[in-house]
Amino acid sequence: MTGTAPGAPLRVGLIGYGLAGSVFHAPLIAATEGLVLDTVVTSNEERQTEARAEFPDVRTVAGADELFARADDLDLVVIASPNKTHVPLATTALKAGLPVVVDKPLAGTAAEARTLADLAEERGLLLSVFQNRRWDNDFLTLRELIAQGALGDVWRFESRFERWRPRPKGGWRESGDPAEIGGLLYDLGSHVVDQALVLFGPVTQVYAEAVVRRPGAEADDDTFLALTHANGVRSHLYVSATTAQLGPRFRVLGSEAGYVKYGLDPQEAALREGRRPGTEGDAWGREEESLWGRVGAGQSPATGGGSPVPTVPGDYPAYYAAVAAALREGAPNPVTAREAAAALDVLEAARRSARDGVTVTL
Repeated sequence: MTGTAPGAPLRVGLIGYGLAGSVFHAPLIAATEGLVLDTVVTSNEERQTEARAEFPDVRTVAGADELFARADDLDLVVIASPNKTHVPLATTALKAGLPVVVDKPLAGTAAEARTLADLAEERGLLLSVFQNRRWDNDFLTLRELIAQGALGDVWRFESRFERWRPRPKGGWRESGDPAEIGGLLYDLGSHVVDQALVLFGPVTQVYAEAVVRRPGAEADDDTFLALTHANGVRSHLYVSATTAQLGPRFRVLGSEAGYVKYGLDPQEAALREGRRPGTEGDAWGREEESLWGRVGAGQSPATGGGSPVPTVPGDYPAYYAAVAAALREGAPNPVTAREAAAALDVLEAARRSARDGVTVTL
């Protein structure tokens, strides 16, 4: 860390101002006590203008080299640029002596992720991965239910992150070039795999199906993963852009009861609409009672079975609050690079399984 005066906000440089940078990172950084958005890196002049409009005091530069030339003036670098740039930019930042937050996926391979983790540990620097879906409202609720024993022993975890986008949008996220690290397996799959690992621990076997459905699409847009955890839990994970009828976000089946929850956490939609956690207070991340999930046994929630369970408010701001505490006080890293590498082990196995039509043992 640089020589920021005690009590002064930690100065953050943000690389990338597309969806991840403008919708998620910049607003959450700005809303975090103890952090200040100092510099935004984007070569797009329209995005530079947008950044200055929302954050009048921010500095905008066209390239990462300009940011790293001022490394001594910064306390944290956040990398929200295209996936293929994550490893080289994180490496440069760490070698410049800067703590780093990297948007998921941290890297294209688990080996690259572990090399970055080694470098951060050698330099004594924070390297954290932005797995914001750990602070989704439904996930926080499910963690509480499991901790309370409300479901008994969990046997099967079904998680769906589905969309209906029958026409490709284009861009690097849907590119078929392996160098781009595009496709849903590494995009939405990074979220659902991370959540499964947090809930149920290490995975011993991976089976996957990855299909390109839409005309003109190049990367997987309809993907399924079946994971066997070391503790015996089976996770069935679905990520898709081709789902005409959306399934439940979670269906979790245990020895005593099940939990079914429909709908996505409201925080992404709120951020896209320009709403900000700093101005909404306790209302941030809350959802209507009609959207609460249900816990029960022997009946379908669609026909009124089970009892509604209040959804814990989502809390994306907790991630950057934890990052600030880690830098200031030595508090735990909210999402480590080693955890990201374990998820990448699963994603790599899934890619091999889907390609070769085999079940992969880890």
